Amino acid sequence: MFFIEILLASLIGVFFGVICGLTPGIHINLVSIILFSISSFLLGITSPIILMVFIVSMSISQCFLDFIPSIFLGAPDENTALSILPGHKLLLEGKGYGAIKLTAIGGLFGLLIAIALTPFLIFVVPIIYPSITKIMPLLLILISLSLIMSEEKIFPAIFIFIISGILGFIVLNFGIVNEPLLPLFTGLFGTSLLTISIFEKVKIPEQKIVSIDVSKKEIVKTLIKSLFSSPLVSFLPGVGSSQAAVIANAFGKISEKAFLILLGAINIIVMILGFVALFSINKPRTGSAVIVGKLISEFGLIPLLICLAVALLVGGISFVICLFFARNFAKLISRINYQKLCLSIILIVTIICLIVSGLLSIIILITGTSIGILCSKLGVKKINLMGCLLIPVILYYFI
Repeated sequence: MFFIEILLASLIGVFFGVICGLTPGIHINLVSIILFSISSFLLGITSPIILMVFIVSMSISQCFLDFIPSIFLGAPDENTALSILPGHKLLLEGKGYGAIKLTAIGGLFGLLIAIALTPFLIFVVPIIYPSITKIMPLLLILISLSLIMSEEKIFPAIFIFIISGILGFIVLNFGIVNEPLLPLFTGLFGTSLLTISIFEKVKIPEQKIVSIDVSKKEIVKTLIKSLFSSPLVSFLPGVGSSQAAVIANAFGKISEKAFLILLGAINIIVMILGFVALFSINKPRTGSAVIVGKLISEFGLIPLLICLAVALLVGGISFVICLFFARNFAKLISRINYQKLCLSIILIVTIICLIVSGLLSIIILITGTSIGILCSKLGVKKINLMGCLLIPVILYYFI
C-alpha cells in the first residue's frame, strides 16, 4: 500500500511539474512556498513522506520541462537563463527540438551522476565544507575575471558585468520585491531578447525534428565539468545552478551544443544534491529541500534513499514527456506570427511579475530589459549578465 502511495504521489508530482515547467515565470521555489503554506491541511490527509515524494517528483520533472519555454519562447528563470544563448541560435537554425533534447540528455546523465556521487559526498562534505566556504569568494572573483578577459571587447564587457551586478545587488539585498529573481532574470535574459526579436522582425524557420550530434568525447568532457562544478556550489549559500554553469564554462570552453547538455546536467545535479546537503550538513540549498526539511525534522538515510529512488523513476518519465512536448512545440512555433508571440509572452510575464512580485518588479523588469538590449547592441556575450548574481554573491562573503 505504501509503495502504491509513493507511486501515485510521484505521478501527481510529475503532472504538476510539467504544468509548472511549461508555464513561463513559475519557479519551483515559488511553488514550494505555496505548498508549505497549505502543508497543515495536506498533512491532515497524507504523511510527510508522501508529501516529500510529491515535492521531489515535481521538482525533478520541472527541471526537465523548464527549458522548453526558455528556448522556444524566450521566457527563462534563474536555472535556464543561460540556455537562451545557444538555444535561441539553434531555434533560428530550425533545431529547437534538438536543443531541448540536448538539455534532456544532460538531465538524464546529471541524474545518474548525482546518485553516483551521493555516497561519496555524504562522508566528504561535512569534512571539506568549511574549507570550500573560505575559498568560494576567491574562486568567484577569478571566474568573473575569466569571463571578462575572454571577451574581445573588454571594457564594454566590464561595463555590462558591473551594471548587471549593481542591479542584482539592489534587487537581492534590499527586499523590495517578492521572488526578486523572477523580474531580474526575465528582464536581463527574456524580455530583452523578445524585444530585439520584435524590432528586428525575426522569423522562426520550420523546425526539424532531428537530433543534434555531439561527439562522445565532448559529452564526457562536459559531464566531467558538471561533476566538479555542481557539488562545489550545491552546499554553499547564495550560489546555485547558474553559477555552477559559469564555473564549468570558465575552466575550458565547450561548444554551444555541449553547453546545453551541461545546463541540463547541472540543473538536475544541484536539485538532487540539495537533499544530500539536507542530510549530510543539515543545510538545504534549494527551495524544495528547505520545504522538505521543514516537513521532516529528522531527515535521515531512509528519506534520502526514497528521494533518490523517486528522482530516478521520475527522471526517466520526465525525459519522455519533455521530448513529447518539445516535438509539438517545434511543429507549432514556425506557424505562429513570432512578433505577436513575443508581444504576448512579454505581456504574460509582465502580468506574472505584477502578481508574484508586485508593482516595483516592473521597474526591475524594464531596467533588466534595457541592460539586456544594451548587452546585445555592444556585442558582448550575454553570459556577462551573470554579474547580476556573481557580484552580489561575492559581496555576500565579504560584507
